[in-house]
Amino acid sequence: MQNVYITRTSKFLPNKPISNEEMEEFLGKINQVPSKARRIVLRNNGIKTRYYALDKSGNITHSNAELTKNAIVNLFDNQFSQNDVEVLSCGTSTPDLLLPSHAAMVHGLLQNNVSIELNSSSGVCNSGMNALKFGYLSVKSGNSKNAICSGSERVSTWMKAEKFEHEVDNLKELEEQPIIAFKKDFLRWMLSDGAAAFLLQNQPNEDSISLKIEWMESYSYAHELETCMYAGGDKLMNGEMKPWSDFSSEEWLKESVFSLKQDVKVLNGNILMKGVESMKAAMDKHQLSSNEIDYLLPHVSSNYFVQGLYDEFCKKDIHIPLEKWFMNLSKVGNVGSASVFLMLDELFQKRNLKKGDRIMLCVPESGRFSYSYAYLTVV
Repeated sequence: MQNVYITRTSKFLPNKPISNEEMEEFLGKINQVPSKARRIVLRNNGIKTRYYALDKSGNITHSNAELTKNAIVNLFDNQFSQNDVEVLSCGTSTPDLLLPSHAAMVHGLLQNNVSIELNSSSGVCNSGMNALKFGYLSVKSGNSKNAICSGSERVSTWMKAEKFEHEVDNLKELEEQPIIAFKKDFLRWMLSDGAAAFLLQNQPNEDSISLKIEWMESYSYAHELETCMYAGGDKLMNGEMKPWSDFSSEEWLKESVFSLKQDVKVLNGNILMKGVESMKAAMDKHQLSSNEIDYLLPHVSSNYFVQGLYDEFCKKDIHIPLEKWFMNLSKVGNVGSASVFLMLDELFQKRNLKKGDRIMLCVPESGRFSYSYAYLTVV
């Protein structure tokens, strides 16, 4: 087995940062009425700025594949070019197409001169970590000498007001209050666009620090818990999922079948508990103690969860002081599968890391409750 090192990191955030007050100028107002949920959600999530692949007129500036490509090309230079890449592993919750795969569309934009191995990871926030694990295992097994792994999202176009107009018309016909259900509306103020990428190699950098991936672990609780976050279908009263292909084309519009939704009650009752349970399982498996973590990079969708997560950790004897937590949620927003990539990129690029520092990456996914972890050391 080979050692695996993150030797380079990069990111691409489209256009200029957007303040809280500007958001509806980009996403639009549903039924021309300001959102009642917006201020409540923003007060709780702690996000101050985010990025959209849109201009103020709502015009699209980048596809998801373009965001990803722009992050990846920042990894290249004279010492490592696009023609040196052996594996391209891309994760996203919001691919541009149902098919071909996201990684194939990114590869098409890179315009390199060699054939490479591709992997596309789907899902929600763990899709980025799953992409990282594929690259990690490929290099570790000796299957390849290097891999580029990415996480990316372009969710803003899913959240534009025009996507909900037919649902509003349907509600009017039923003489109901013409607002979108909270489970859909609150996500409009949570999610952001962007991409980040890592270069994994079987040798560390000679003249600068690298991050050695010591181990990665993943856990799913889908056998215990019902679906929480979803798109491309709807949740029935009994908790079962009805896929988009079982709806009529008219229902796609009237029910906003392709919009992102989240069952908040299921989320609040499980996301922290299962996160701490899986974190403890990973630490116990590798006989890791809390004092062996110098930086904790937790992907939290909202600042609302930070204190609760800390308290639950303490109940399980996981004592990691908040000053060891590193997050950039307030600056870049919740970028789903790219969030942990963006956190690590910022930490790595600051160059404040010193050899021997130990970093834990933690990513929860509320799709049907799965969790991923990676433990890194600075070398």
